[in-house]
Amino acid sequence: MTTLTDFEALLQVPFHDPALLREALTHSSYANEMEQPGRDNERLEFLGDAIIGFITAEMLFRRYGAASEGDLTRLRSALVKAESLAMLAQECRLGDFLLMGKGEEARGGRKRINTLCRAFEALVGAMYLDRGMERVRDFLLPALGRLLDYIISHGLDQDARSLLQERSQAELHITPAYRVTDTVGPEHEKEYHVEVLIKELILGQGRGASKRLASHAAARDALQRLETQGWSAEVQALAAAPPDADPAPGSNLNPASDAGSG
Repeated sequence: MTTLTDFEALLQVPFHDPALLREALTHSSYANEMEQPGRDNERLEFLGDAIIGFITAEMLFRRYGAASEGDLTRLRSALVKAESLAMLAQECRLGDFLLMGKGEEARGGRKRINTLCRAFEALVGAMYLDRGMERVRDFLLPALGRLLDYIISHGLDQDARSLLQERSQAELHITPAYRVTDTVGPEHEKEYHVEVLIKELILGQGRGASKRLASHAAARDALQRLETQGWSAEVQALAAAPPDADPAPGSNLNPASDAGSG
């Protein structure tokens, strides 16, 4: 059985006030199921979000002295988005230690991107209140450095939708279409599942905290497959076929739009 002490040992950050760590790990579904409703991690999430944003901006400013404001903003956005922070949460097994309601857990809440991202932000907020900014930097900067290297090496700071559209139009003369295949989680914590298609053929799939983020994840998935496999014979055959009057299937995400903020 996992305990807060186990998590402190895993983090290598002992808390002076264990109640702060418990609050950071308390999902709203758990707080609502308690006989005496307790405080969930949403307030700490608000604080942690601001702290992560500041430390990330400071790190990039110091590391890239010649970078433009636009380049710094692009890298910061890639580092602090929900999918990236969820990766950091997974790195420290945060999902295993969340205090979560039975219904939310049964629906896969421990692995949901939004939940992991917000819990990680709450953890950073709690750590700041308990140990101060320097201890947060010691904890966060190595993880952000590893994440930054991963993002750059995989091109995750680039606009994947634009890159995929440019390549598809240049090589196939077809614009990819996007569609939402599923939406999971409560209203305030929705996670969208999106496919990107060439006509009826799926090129990639992605998940995200909004339709826009999920569509970018699907485009990145498609680009990664193209790098290793190229266009499939089926896609090439569709591109060579005469155009028909039917639109691409299920395009409830307009490929020419921002795909919604959903």
